[in-house]
Amino acid sequence: MKFTKMHGIGNDYVYIDCFKEQVKDPSELAIRVSDRHFGIGSDGLILIKPSKVADCEMEMYNMDGSRGEMCGNGIRCVGKYVYDNGIVNKTTLTVDTLAGVKTLKLQIDESSKQVAMVTVNMGEPVFQPDQIPVLFEENPVKSVLLAVGDREYPITCVSMGNPHAVTFVKDVDGLDLAELGPCFEKHEKFPNRINTEFVEIIDRNHMKMRVWERGSGETLACGTGACASAVAAMLNGYVDRKIEVELLGGSLSIRWNPEDNCVYMTGPAKMVYTGEGIF
Repeated sequence: MKFTKMHGIGNDYVYIDCFKEQVKDPSELAIRVSDRHFGIGSDGLILIKPSKVADCEMEMYNMDGSRGEMCGNGIRCVGKYVYDNGIVNKTTLTVDTLAGVKTLKLQIDESSKQVAMVTVNMGEPVFQPDQIPVLFEENPVKSVLLAVGDREYPITCVSMGNPHAVTFVKDVDGLDLAELGPCFEKHEKFPNRINTEFVEIIDRNHMKMRVWERGSGETLACGTGACASAVAAMLNGYVDRKIEVELLGGSLSIRWNPEDNCVYMTGPAKMVYTGEGIF
């Protein structure tokens, strides 16, 4: 099987071109290829497939084999892959996901003629608790205290295709996410588990974020998490409608457009290497 390793600001996945390849058990394959010692090493697996409703389909799996609805960094890489490999020959394209069809606008590097940056219309944020889903009576769940261990954390919950709980802290670098993350992810208030973003506000146009992703642990970046964190910060009045989100692997530009209520994410997509193996 041929594969491609790609990343969006350090959020890396193994990509399989299912226009040419077939995958019988993607969940099991995701576990095997994601292992950083005995496999290729990644945050998960993404299948690029033909679609009847879009230019292509993205089927995404976390490193533990669980299916994910959406991946913001992953979808930028899908856009780069299908353009650079001639599957799609246009700079505005659509990708079908479990979170709906997303529209991508590609920025082409003039020297290489390949995709360098991608802007994704991530759609409208969802605040309705039962649609995220989270088990709270408040609607929206905005700065609601959640008991985790011996502390209470104010959280704001939003879905950007995946469920997210965002909490604002004073020193994001000093947190022990290996200890905190699983406590949030598996909390009884989150029936489908949760992605948790820990955010430090720098100023009204800049914030820092670390993320604990359900099924993958702490990753260098999370595109839907950056969108959810930006929306949560805007909802709480901490930042303006366009902001730079600094993650461990790099930065993303997030804009919540008041005209259509949609969130737009802009960031890079990079190919690391291609390979072939028996899986």
